Amino acid sequence: MSIYLETLKNISKLINENLEFSTILYKVLEILAKNVGMERGIISVYRQDLEEIFVDVAYGIPEKKDKIYYKLGEGITGQVVSSGRPIAVPHLDQEPLFLDRTGARKNINRSKLAFICVPIKYGYETVGALSVDHVSKDINLDVEVKFLETVANMIASKVYIRRIQEENYKLKETIKRHSPVGSMIGNSEAMREVSYLIAQVAETNSTILITGETGTGKSLVAYEIHHLSRRSKGPFIKLNCGAIPENLIESELFGHEKGAFTGAVSRQIGKFEIANGGTIFLDEIGELPLSLQPKLLRILEEKCFERIGGNKTIYTDVRILAATNKNLEKEVEEGKFRKDLFYRLNVFPIHLPPLRERGADIIMLADYFTQKLSSQLRKNVSGIDNSAIDILLSYNWPGNVRELQNCIERAILLDRDGIIKVDDLPAYVKLEKEGTVKFNGNFQYLMESYEKSLIINALKEAKGNQTKAAKFLGTTKRIIQYKVQKYNIDYTKFKN
Repeated sequence: MSIYLETLKNISKLINENLEFSTILYKVLEILAKNVGMERGIISVYRQDLEEIFVDVAYGIPEKKDKIYYKLGEGITGQVVSSGRPIAVPHLDQEPLFLDRTGARKNINRSKLAFICVPIKYGYETVGALSVDHVSKDINLDVEVKFLETVANMIASKVYIRRIQEENYKLKETIKRHSPVGSMIGNSEAMREVSYLIAQVAETNSTILITGETGTGKSLVAYEIHHLSRRSKGPFIKLNCGAIPENLIESELFGHEKGAFTGAVSRQIGKFEIANGGTIFLDEIGELPLSLQPKLLRILEEKCFERIGGNKTIYTDVRILAATNKNLEKEVEEGKFRKDLFYRLNVFPIHLPPLRERGADIIMLADYFTQKLSSQLRKNVSGIDNSAIDILLSYNWPGNVRELQNCIERAILLDRDGIIKVDDLPAYVKLEKEGTVKFNGNFQYLMESYEKSLIINALKEAKGNQTKAAKFLGTTKRIIQYKVQKYNIDYTKFKN
């Protein structure tokens, strides 16, 4: 039996063992190094959702604190994943595409090294790449490539599962149906997207701008991000920029020294100093006075400030989350908000959808609030009857989740027999006139919202191809084009 067949037999046996996926993949690279001299092996995984490739398992490579990433098409690995075709380099010193991002070949004579990288395909989809070094003397690259492609096929299912694990890990941590954060309850497409974004950014130090109408739960999302972050054990400081008088907000944020102004009888520590090591949440950031915006910009860029009346520069390690119900881009155009500050805050935007666009989430939230508030209010209320549910679904909810919570609280207080009924609901959400339900034209809105959601999902599945989307929905391309224009859907963003 040749060494190649023996190696494949060993790998096949290993794959069938009951081991962690990362352990199996590492041992595969170890077998390649020991049996056929393929040194410094790397298995990279392609995150299709981010269009990034990250080094997942490495053998013979110095460990790095941070993950190593490649953009799609970047370097040899990026080219292989992008094209789905292998690349073999007989002499590494002659290949400009080789980036050596791991730094493993820094002190090695590259002229004596060959490099082989093959795609890992699961079905028709490229899910990653397998790459190795090989001493270039006396090797047949065509044979080596075919052998490595066979290995890649054998481990493809394991790499695919690793990718799914990576994509879903944070999302599963975030989406908890019985989360104490009411605004995070829901299974609508819009809220799944919000949960996904939170999962992606929570553990980073990126500045986040949370937008949405009043009452959608922006402050709760900010707390969720802090709770899931590495700063969760540090302070979470919240300040509403619109609730503090303009002449006091600077002192609240940055603190002041004794005697800095009339009434400053002692030193006061500001919120940015208190939040050191944690997170500060600036709610209604659009209300921050223009005169203070440069000082906030300095903290974002230099992580330092001075108290009012002080000369000492204070450094703070704080993550900034901001929220607003205003259109800050419009505020910038009107000169009411600094453009440079907007760009620094808008590093990773998260938009919270209004409750009226969340469909059945309304009932999930109503049930949640019923259970939670009936316990707090010491009332034995077990649910909501069907007629009341119809009213809740038909109402437009201009006050969003906060308004719904207040509505359920009032209904619980009025309830007499353990089931919330139409009579328990506030007058403004139920009957406007004698036996007439107050729909506010909402039925048409709900139908259009549902239709728009169906078209967007079809376009996503069809990667922006309107003809395919029409086939998915059993209609014509002309109708899809008309609806795309009507609902102002940017189908081009779903391509690729």
